[in-house]
Amino acid sequence: MRAPGERTPVETREPEALEYSRQSVHADLRRRLRRVAVMTPSVAQCAVAAALAWLVARDVLGHPRPFFAPIAVVICIGVATGQRLRRLAELVVGVTLGVGVGDLLISQIGSGAWQIALVVALAMLAAVFLDSGSLIVLQAGSSAVLVATLLPPTGSGGFDRMVDALVGGLLGIAAVAVLPASPRTIVHRHASPLFEALAAALDGAAQAINHDDPERARRALEAARLTQPLVAGFSEALQTSMEITTISPLYRQRRRHLQAYQTAFAPLDHALRNTRVLLRHSVSVLGEHQIPAETTGALTELARATLLLRDELAASEQPASSRAALLGVAGGLHALNAARAGFSAQAITVQLVSITFDLLQAAGLDQAAATDALPKLDAPPD
Repeated sequence: MRAPGERTPVETREPEALEYSRQSVHADLRRRLRRVAVMTPSVAQCAVAAALAWLVARDVLGHPRPFFAPIAVVICIGVATGQRLRRLAELVVGVTLGVGVGDLLISQIGSGAWQIALVVALAMLAAVFLDSGSLIVLQAGSSAVLVATLLPPTGSGGFDRMVDALVGGLLGIAAVAVLPASPRTIVHRHASPLFEALAAALDGAAQAINHDDPERARRALEAARLTQPLVAGFSEALQTSMEITTISPLYRQRRRHLQAYQTAFAPLDHALRNTRVLLRHSVSVLGEHQIPAETTGALTELARATLLLRDELAASEQPASSRAALLGVAGGLHALNAARAGFSAQAITVQLVSITFDLLQAAGLDQAAATDALPKLDAPPD
């Protein structure tokens, strides 16, 4: 029988679950606000360049309704994503195909339901033949629809629209070149959440093992599984930042500052994947098998080193301190591997070694140096 006032294990964990839920809501709100802050410079670029494109096409070129000029700006600049130059090329080629096929066929066969179907199909197939990009195919199809339904079969409407697209695309590139967002700021704002998510996953694993609590490990695993958009955002930010340093003379010399982030990207992704594997093992073994106490310290130190690496890269510093901290963790893993724990504990150690290897590479060590710093894994005991 329970003593008066004594709570069951379920009742004990209910406040923890509620606190975790509140923390998740707050973390989601912070992510959304951070996303708005990250995208604001690109939105401002789109707004200003779209207005300029409209004015140039209408007042300088004399096009009465140059709707395609601001559309081209928005597509070209995008919203904090990469491959702007490719999108510009796809846009111009797609419009040219759609307008060309549309004008050629509609002027001969007239406009109607089957004519629209034929024009759209031929324009999109021609775009697919030229390139596999989705934008060029969609733009060719939509341009063909506009020619078949809104523009007359003859006249200069199609040519004007092609010129509008080119004007908008060039003004979009000019906006990126003349009024660029800081490439280092773009990368840091997208990389920082990924570093923090990895550190949180490592710390969550440490807390779960320290309290021998599989439920903590499960919650940490659920949070870690939601991080793939962060990886994609970091990748796109790297692409965008490299393009800015290529297009803008203001930031051309900053390209070398991005190399450290490029070096860190793939190993960080691998470290996050390996941390998820470690958490899955933890969910299975906690409460049933003993995990060496040193594992908690190693995970905690890896989390701290991850945040230190984030700060050093943000400051454009050589990651000397984070590298030293990671090498310290690697040295401690030699003793942990020699402890000859059971199979379940050894599986955790294997993942610890893999995560440390990934983070050492993220901090700039080459594969050979990272391998030499780590213990050679012993076969787990029978």
